[in-house]
Amino acid sequence: MYSVWGIKFMKQANMRKVIYSLIPIFIAAIYFFGLRAIPLLLVNVAAAVFVEWLFKRRENKPVSEAVFVSALLYTLILPPRTPFWVAALGIMFGILFGKEVFGGFGRNVFNPALVARAFVYVSFSKFLTGQWTQASGQFPGGFVRYLNEGIDTLGSATPMLLYRSSSEMVDYSRLIFGNVNGSLGETSGLLIILAGIYLLYTKTAFWENMLGLLVGFATFTLIFNGIGAESVPNLVFGVFSGGLLFGTVFMITDPISSAKTREGKLIYGFLVGAVTVVIRGFALFAGGIMFAILIGNMFVPIIDVGVKEFKASRKRKGAADHA
Repeated sequence: MYSVWGIKFMKQANMRKVIYSLIPIFIAAIYFFGLRAIPLLLVNVAAAVFVEWLFKRRENKPVSEAVFVSALLYTLILPPRTPFWVAALGIMFGILFGKEVFGGFGRNVFNPALVARAFVYVSFSKFLTGQWTQASGQFPGGFVRYLNEGIDTLGSATPMLLYRSSSEMVDYSRLIFGNVNGSLGETSGLLIILAGIYLLYTKTAFWENMLGLLVGFATFTLIFNGIGAESVPNLVFGVFSGGLLFGTVFMITDPISSAKTREGKLIYGFLVGAVTVVIRGFALFAGGIMFAILIGNMFVPIIDVGVKEFKASRKRKGAADHA
């Protein structure tokens, strides 16, 4: 435990590993979109810490370092031009209603960063879908600008929105390296994959969640492609666009809101991947992964209970067969 400005914080090694994995992605976000990412992050961190501190101070308990992870993840799934006040309201809502109302860290049913993003998406959609900052493609890029000046309208914004409006696909090399329009940290497939490898190597993230999601996403994408659903893009484009990789590596692997059994993690991931394809292809929301994970969070307790009951029934059956 340590103290900063009179606020006590609880050390959490796994949370720090997640932060380490996000640092290159945040630096890339600055390069692609501009230095505005820094004050946006600071506003979100301050707002998130403030809300959690309000709840912890009455019990004289420390603020968890997980709150920094939530604020950083939330910042990276926001468009670069999100107003500071909108961003602050979002993370305060996410920490309050996605975490503290359930009893704080370790008890939350939903991922707080996604609750925050869903709140601002629904409440302030103008700021999250109306205009997008054009990503820089040449060094020094955003390192010398507060915010890139180029603005794309809704019709030609993110790769997924572009596909839905015109069936046009962005070049795969841009999707892999990240110089495409989108949220701050969701554009570079390469950096997200490298972060995922680091989290798996350090045993910070669950591979079952990631595998389940990708299998579910691939299965339903191939099914809809097979029956000729034009609103569902091909598998490679789908994986590298719309924040799917970011959700796979950082969101569905949240240890608190995830299933606890190994089989449950696979089922939970598969469900999220399948729902993502359906939302992307047939609902109003181009991304889909955000709402798919929140929907999956609701089914986690049922999934775990079902897995445990299935194992128990097989064990009872096996004992009866040997009796």
